[in-house]
Amino acid sequence: MNIRRLCISVSLALLAIELPLHGGVVAQSSAIDATLAYQYFQEAQALCSRDQGKLWGIQLCGPMLFVDPKTRMVVANQPDSEGILTKSGNVFIGKLPATVNIANTAVDWAGVKWTMIIFPLPEDKYRRTNLMAHELWHRVQNEIGFPSSGAANNHLDTRDGRVWLQLEWRALAAALSSGGKHRRRAITDALLFRNYRRAIFPQAAAEERQMEMHEGLAEYTGVRLSGSPNLDQYVVDGDLKEAANKQTFVRSFAYATGPAYGILLDKTGRNWRQGLKKEDSLEVLLQQAFAIKLPQDIKHAAAERARIYSGDKLQASENERENDRLKLLAAYRAKLVEGPVLAIPLQQMSMQFNPGNLLPLDSLGTVYPDIRVVDVWGILTVTKGALINPTFSQIYISAPDNLNASPLQGDGWTLELKAGWTVAAGGRSGDYGIKRMD
Repeated sequence: MNIRRLCISVSLALLAIELPLHGGVVAQSSAIDATLAYQYFQEAQALCSRDQGKLWGIQLCGPMLFVDPKTRMVVANQPDSEGILTKSGNVFIGKLPATVNIANTAVDWAGVKWTMIIFPLPEDKYRRTNLMAHELWHRVQNEIGFPSSGAANNHLDTRDGRVWLQLEWRALAAALSSGGKHRRRAITDALLFRNYRRAIFPQAAAEERQMEMHEGLAEYTGVRLSGSPNLDQYVVDGDLKEAANKQTFVRSFAYATGPAYGILLDKTGRNWRQGLKKEDSLEVLLQQAFAIKLPQDIKHAAAERARIYSGDKLQASENERENDRLKLLAAYRAKLVEGPVLAIPLQQMSMQFNPGNLLPLDSLGTVYPDIRVVDVWGILTVTKGALINPTFSQIYISAPDNLNASPLQGDGWTLELKAGWTVAAGGRSGDYGIKRMD
């Protein structure tokens, strides 16, 4: 089983648009079968009918559309408000404009707030239902008090951050795979590893909570409504095992922790979701439910229990990764910081990117190896790395090869500028920026 996830976010528009592409075996096609799309719409309606709004106190179903990323063809379950879509049998078809990024996400387009999902969907029914329920939740999350964005969690790309997160995942898997005192012991270990990680990184608690209240709850919803007959094993074999295969955990970690903590909380018999707020913490709720008291010497206790989960081997493998990470950081620093660059302002951007390969570059921001940005100045497509500063006000790419080319191009990027925008000299010799024409 191999689950791949991508993500896009609209930060300056105060929308987080996330694109997890759930795996399993996916049919390969470059067009949307309207009959199959209608079947999937019916499956989504069936899961909502089973739920009847009980999980979150709100109906999850609403406007949905599937998008083929190659042709930009869309198939929707209802008409839009601007007459763009055309009725065809039981569905509505049309084409998504280039100015709208394609993603598994909640998106406002043509006067409607949609749940958008990339076609084809997973062939496995549980994975497919998981994906649809996950994205249906994102469409309503703001209505129930959970912000559609999350913090960067850059500490999870460091050696210590990765080690103690993976140990937590292993303990959560053990908790879901056992019962009684063994489950309680494994939950204690998971809490121990989490609390020690947060002792190392003081900002971690707040940042991780933000992402868990965003992607974590979405994936928990997907799992709960997937229809799988064994949710414990579903999470262990899917979200938890696959999580460690990501290149980086900074934005993707909550896909594993969210459903794991959520399903364990469900086992307490408490309606923990009722009254849940964005300021709450899943691990605190679980610790309270099991009346677990952690030892005072967190560091010593965590080191002792880490041996049970092959912590020594994990440390060794992460040491190797850390060396590779530092080399990659040096290469990106030379290309996107020290070398000549094109600096582009971010004003009303919509971003499409892969959260599984982001690379924090110290205090300078985050490197996005591949990203597509739509903003007031046009469309930027990057395949060999771009740097976004911490305030999301600038994106940096290597300097252009030819200032007279249209579209502009450079090492691994293409920039389609709108009319009224031009390239200008930057602050350093060899640097450039873009600005509105006078």
